[in-house]
Amino acid sequence: MVGELSNIELIAVNLSIRELDLLKASYGGRRWRKLKGVALVQLINGNIRLAELHWYEAHGVGKRKMKIKRFLD
Repeated sequence: MVGELSNIELIAVNLSIRELDLLKASYGGRRWRKLKGVALVQLINGNIRLAELHWYEAHGVGKRKMKIKRFLD
C-alpha cells in the first residue's frame, strides 16, 4: 500500500464474519470487524494502481489478511 486508506466502510462484525474462528485462533482478539477501503497500491511489477482493499481488524491486534478486491482505475 502506497497511500492512505480512504472511504473506509464496515462490512461485517463478529458473528457475521465467516472466518471468525480462524482469526481468533491465529491472532487472538475478541471483537473482529471486516472493513473495506480505497488506497493506492504498488504491485510486484512496480505499477501503482487505485484499488479497493478488504481486511479484518480487531482492537489490540490491528489489520490482518489485507487483500486487493478489485482495481478501480
